[in-house]
Amino acid sequence: MLVKVPRKVSEIIKIFQSKGFEIYIVGGAVRDIIMGKDTYDWDFTTNAEPDEMLKILPHAHYTNDYGTVVIPNEKGKERPYEITTFRSEFGYSDTRRPDKVVWGKTLDDDVKRRDFTINALALKIAKKLQATDGLISIDCQLIDLFNGRKDLEHKLIRAVGDPNERFSEDALRLMRAIRIASELGFLIEDNTFKAIKTNAPLIHKISKERVRDEFLKILSSPHPYEGIMLLKNSSLLQEILPEMEKTFGVEQKSPERHHIYDVGTHSMLSLKFVAQRNSDPIVRLATLIHDIGKPTSYKKLESGVITFYNHEIIGANIAKRIADRLRFSKKQKEFLYTLVRWHQFSLDERQTDSAIRRFIRNVRLENITNIIDLRVGDRLGGGARETSWRLEEFKKRLIEAQKQPFSVRDLKIDGYDVMKILKLKPGPEVGKILNEIFKEVQDNKIENKREILLQKMKKITAGND
Repeated sequence: MLVKVPRKVSEIIKIFQSKGFEIYIVGGAVRDIIMGKDTYDWDFTTNAEPDEMLKILPHAHYTNDYGTVVIPNEKGKERPYEITTFRSEFGYSDTRRPDKVVWGKTLDDDVKRRDFTINALALKIAKKLQATDGLISIDCQLIDLFNGRKDLEHKLIRAVGDPNERFSEDALRLMRAIRIASELGFLIEDNTFKAIKTNAPLIHKISKERVRDEFLKILSSPHPYEGIMLLKNSSLLQEILPEMEKTFGVEQKSPERHHIYDVGTHSMLSLKFVAQRNSDPIVRLATLIHDIGKPTSYKKLESGVITFYNHEIIGANIAKRIADRLRFSKKQKEFLYTLVRWHQFSLDERQTDSAIRRFIRNVRLENITNIIDLRVGDRLGGGARETSWRLEEFKKRLIEAQKQPFSVRDLKIDGYDVMKILKLKPGPEVGKILNEIFKEVQDNKIENKREILLQKMKKITAGND
């Protein structure tokens, strides 16, 4: 088969071949090439040992005990090239990494240890043909020991060999199978899926940071709804997000409620719809768990009416705990908390301009679009229309409200102006004057224009004399 590769890839291959070493393109690059996709993720495997590689690759460095040598990408920002020695692995006492690594002699030794058949493909380079547009055309032979190409054609994720063994070797593969399925829109082969379900508790052997990264990749994928559904059906969701599992079966339908689904089903559908308009994984997660406080706040009155008072406050606190458990950054945690805490914002057309501005301050200006997207997903996930006249009116008022200052910092004057004109020293009096002026601007008594604010400042101080 004819394959076009970057010039650097061709140069790496040429170096190894000129020194008498075998070298193959492996991993995601092979998968992408067969699927006709662009690839920026170039990995290689070779019979050269790390010390031998370092002798022929002057800018490379050795990164770990597993035979991986890294060559920095010349463009800097793109992923570096990784070249790994053929190896066999033995013993996985911590369900994360091999206890013993032995350098292999053949490609067969290497591909047998790989996770899934579609990742066990390799390209053997025969010869370089020609260069065009910065790419080199090379003649390759596909090495496919586990029928990975057939699984690619059938859109199947299948473990190499015994799936129970593969997952016990590295429990993160449990989530990786689902992540790849959600990225590619594939299904998981039956025996492989059964093994995921059987081995789901092993995920606790994996660091929370690695679990978090795979989870966010699933949420970032083109098929997050299907990915989370696979997590649920495989029992992994119960291990990773037990709070979410509790939402399934919690009824919402009652005489005064429009909901037609239970809380969990509604939340899943909300995720499905928000993913069509927002790609941020934290927004998608917030949408998935926006009603996670409902099981705790659930009450059914004698009239049959179901209530969930303060579920958004309870849910926001649960969101914090989830963020802490999965080792989210402080910024990610605050973002998640904000979206869950304020998702139940009022659309009442009678609320004051001050209430609208207070909402913007609570949510923060940069999150307005995100929380509106969550609300639309929430509506669609409950069987309602995408929008309503109240929501459209609310959006218009948000635009108008943004023309007004939200804090003292947005005023056209600052503390330096106050101190300079009124000849004051730094102290509480400066802040007091600015806050008084800000309140008048907020109440629409004066405009936020510099000359007007300076005049008001002088009047305030004159009145205090």
